[in-house]
Amino acid sequence: MRRFKKISASIIILEIILIVVLNIIYVSREDSKARYYSVEAERVVRQLEEDESLRENPGNIDLSKYETMKRVSFFDSEEICNSSYVVEKVGDREYRIEYEVKKNNDPLILMNVGLAVLFLLTVFIFIYIDRKVISPFNRMSNMTVDLAKGNLTNPVKEEKNRFFGKFLWGVDMLRENLEDSKSKNLEFQKEKKTLLLSLSHDIKTPLSAIQLYTKALSEGIYETDEEKKNAYDGILAKTDEIKNYVDEIHRISREEFMEFDVKPGEFYLSEAMASIVTYYKDKLSVLHTEFEVGEYEDCILSGDKDRLIETIQNLMENAIKYGDGRSISVSFSEEEDCRLITVTNTGCSIEESELSSIFDSFYRGSNTENIQGNGLGLYIVKQLMHRMDGDVFASVQDGNFNVTLVARKA
Repeated sequence: MRRFKKISASIIILEIILIVVLNIIYVSREDSKARYYSVEAERVVRQLEEDESLRENPGNIDLSKYETMKRVSFFDSEEICNSSYVVEKVGDREYRIEYEVKKNNDPLILMNVGLAVLFLLTVFIFIYIDRKVISPFNRMSNMTVDLAKGNLTNPVKEEKNRFFGKFLWGVDMLRENLEDSKSKNLEFQKEKKTLLLSLSHDIKTPLSAIQLYTKALSEGIYETDEEKKNAYDGILAKTDEIKNYVDEIHRISREEFMEFDVKPGEFYLSEAMASIVTYYKDKLSVLHTEFEVGEYEDCILSGDKDRLIETIQNLMENAIKYGDGRSISVSFSEEEDCRLITVTNTGCSIEESELSSIFDSFYRGSNTENIQGNGLGLYIVKQLMHRMDGDVFASVQDGNFNVTLVARKA
């Protein structure tokens, strides 16, 4: 804000200086023109000196070739003259040389009007930017800080000028998503704690029974074979019960733990690819990675455009992270009523035997050593494509790693 005010003040001061300097230059130029009469008066004097007949009749001098000269006559000090003149002596006589300097101030007025309009326009633009852009932005400057601090309850107020309409709408959506995620996380933690308490209680009962059976057998409390058999059967039953609890925990752990919001719709393939090409063309050029997008015939796809872009971005990021950095390409093909989009990177180091597992949650292949990640990228891709009635598969060919999205046409 302060820097903007300094820049604005500097530009306004420079414009004022420019106006003053141009006026000084123009006035100086006009003054030099005004003094031009003295030059012409000297020419008249020379003409009188060279021609005796003109000295006798100075009124015969042709003044049409002079810009400022009006009349040449004998000087009479008693004669009243309302014009500007100079008195020059030629021979033994004095001559009155009358002149008129015509001042044209129209260019000066037009110049100053134009400069004034430019100055006022500059001031208006700076005031407008300050009131409609800078000041509202300053009022919004604490939004991200509040979001980072977890203050998610206050909705984002929209500015009336609507310059930040889409930005504010996006920030408010982010706030709502964060608030929803926070609420779901709290609910998840609650369910997790409840589940742990329930399981610990449920498992504690059969463990206590097994402990009692084991203690009784070790101390020889059961004397008959039938009692011992019943004790062994009881231990076996309780271990089966514990096994069932463990199986339930395993089943719950494999259930989907992420929510994928997919909004069905229709969109052009070119719309999704435009944002991918725009972003990764610059990013990969910085990384000195060759980036090639194959030719394709545009078509209407069925699904969620934003989610398809997200899946392609995940594949691109995987290609950047796990490839050798030489080349990444996107190619297209047809299959029945589907459009296939394949992301290929060079330098594949994953084993073909691992391809069946790479789309599982938290799975990380043998090529991920010393590379940070959580093993969810391809899992998210698979879940999103399934919810858009599509699919995804991977292959290794000639040392290249290929991941193909199957997107349905509308």
